[in-house]
Amino acid sequence: MRIKYFSDTDTALMEFSELKVAETKEINENIYVDLDASGNLVAMTIEHARQQAGLPSLSFEQIDERTPDEPSKRTTGSWR
Repeated sequence: MRIKYFSDTDTALMEFSELKVAETKEINENIYVDLDASGNLVAMTIEHARQQAGLPSLSFEQIDERTPDEPSKRTTGSWR
């Protein structure tokens, strides 16, 4: 997954795959999703990203698989 932020237009682009976009759907006037021919998510565009998505800070948490005997393993990070 890649996240790109274009400060000149205050637009965030989240790319989930490199598949060819077949259709773009408007979720609301500021959020659009790109889908492939099978309806799978390819990308999401957020206009007015600072207001809509709380940019410029970004954090993530990855929760890895675990066996029944061990606790979950977590990876976290942030960007500001």
